[in-house]
Amino acid sequence: MHTNADNTTSMTTSEMEIKHWKEQVVDLLYWRDLQRTGVVFGASLFLLLSLSVCSIISVISYVALALLSVTISFRIYKGILQAVQKSEDGHPFKMYLDKDFGISSELAHKYGDTALAHFNSLIKELRRLFLVEDLVDSLKLFFFVGLIGAFSWPVIYEKHQAQIDHYYGLVNKQIKDVFGKIQAKIPGAKPKTE
Repeated sequence: MHTNADNTTSMTTSEMEIKHWKEQVVDLLYWRDLQRTGVVFGASLFLLLSLSVCSIISVISYVALALLSVTISFRIYKGILQAVQKSEDGHPFKMYLDKDFGISSELAHKYGDTALAHFNSLIKELRRLFLVEDLVDSLKLFFFVGLIGAFSWPVIYEKHQAQIDHYYGLVNKQIKDVFGKIQAKIPGAKPKTE
């Protein structure tokens, strides 16, 4: 019979990190550390509100600018503090600069293989649905896509009516030209009058 100590020693480092990460997420969600949860919740809410008002590029740019402003200000503050106190504390972000944040090739291969397996599974499922291997599943997809289209197409058309009408006119003209050329080559076919 295995004890908890045996299970802990048999766990790999990555399994222990995942378990620790899951515990941290649970602690955040249950508000066990009010200050940390408040900061994460507030920042997440602010990010979502920002994304509802601005584009994602703008939000990323502003967050990066704010982070850069904070780190530069903190670095200057620590430099002035070291000069005034005549201390040799060194760079305030030294522990982060020394830490390796790179992705190992094993981890990249692991996630790459997982992503490839999911992609291949997706392609296989789409092929099965679009080539109607199972009629019921293909009909479900048809109604699902139809429902989404019915609720999204009017809004999209309303917002981009000018562009859509322009390109629809171009495509319609091309189709009429092709049909006109085909009818001209068929002996005895009368061209349609509009």
